[in-house]
Order: sequence, then C-alpha cells, then structure tokens
Amino acid sequence: AVVSTQSTGRFCLGQLSNVSRNNTVEKTRKHIGRGVKISFEENQVYIECLGDSAVFIQSRNSNKEHGFHPTTVVKIQSGVKFKIFCFKLFREILMEQVHLGFEAVFDLTKHCMIRMSFVKGWGADYHRQDVTSTPCWVEMSINGPHQMLDQ
Repeated sequence: AVVSTQSTGRFCLGQLSNVSRNNTVEKTRKHIGRGVKISFEENQVYIECLGDSAVFIQSRNSNKEHGFHPTTVVKIQSGVKFKIFCFKLFREILMEQVHLGFEAVFDLTKHCMIRMSFVKGWGADYHRQDVTSTPCWVEMSINGPHQMLDQ
C-alpha cells in the first residue's frame, strides 16, 4: 500500500510523478479536488466522494449485492457514500465456490479488486471501455478476502 504518511492515513496522487503524464491527465487531476474517503465500517468498505467531480467504481462484490452485471461501473456523485465491498457477501460466495474447485475459487480474486477512475467514466455507457483508458485511475486490492482465498 502506498500511503503518503502514517499519521494521516492519506494517499495523495499529487505525490506521484510521471514524466510521461500528458495535458489531459493534468487537467483531470485538477478536478479531483478533495478526492475520496475510503472507510472500513462493520466488515464493509465504503467510498465517499469528497471532491466536486464524480468518481467511477467497478466492484464485482458490490455489483453482485446490487444485482448488477459483474463489470458494471457505478458513478458516485460528490457527497455520496457508497458501499464497495461486503465481507459477509464475500464469505457466502466463497462457501458456494469452494465446492466447485480451484478455478472457481481463484476467479474470486476479481471480487477483491476495486477499480476507480476520477472525473471520467468507462464501460458500457462510455466510449472508454477500460479503466486504463481514463486519464486518472487506481486499482485497489481488498487484502483480507484475498488472504481468505489462500487458506
């Protein structure tokens, strides 16, 4: 995990340098503003959009809980707090998949990954089909469930 300081628990994109960064990325970063807050509450992970511009989230775990297609990208508007991972649901899915063998369990690693883009969206409703086509994005791993898969 890359965190700017232990005392604040903050990760700042501004601290990352990239000599290949283009003007589109720089403009996008200026719109991030206060960014997002990620919190862990009662075995669930939430994201809250603190900036003025929306963020876009792809979470297979959250999509399963809401009955969405696994690769759906959800737009989170400023001021909105949204659950992106539920440990209870993950355990239930894991218990179902264990009986189907290694490949089924291994496929759950995708449930442990959260993709997020700032300002610009991607997916079925956008001309950008992949998060890596957006100017500013991050991919997060939910490590606790990842470790459960190794047991």
